[in-house]
Amino acid sequence: MSWKQNIKVAMPVLRNKYAITIIGFAVWMLFVDQNSFIDRVNLINNIRNLKRQKENVIAEIISNRDNINELESSPDNLEKFAREEYLMKKPDEDLFIVVEE
Repeated sequence: MSWKQNIKVAMPVLRNKYAITIIGFAVWMLFVDQNSFIDRVNLINNIRNLKRQKENVIAEIISNRDNINELESSPDNLEKFAREEYLMKKPDEDLFIVVEE
């Protein structure tokens, strides 16, 4: 079909006030409205990302709880953790830090 034939088919539809109203309403709802289709898609993507982040945070919380329980269970584990993570030492000890490159 040529563009002239397409115009001949579209003209009666475009002259109809109901068709114009429906087309205008559809354009308004898809692109202009506060709750437009584009905004809906963006919000759905944000919700998916937040759910993934929530799962990661929950897994991290569980891991931290396990670590806390392990540290509270034994003074030796607590001392080892303090020495490794916070470089704590006893007053009569010397501390040597080896940096790996």
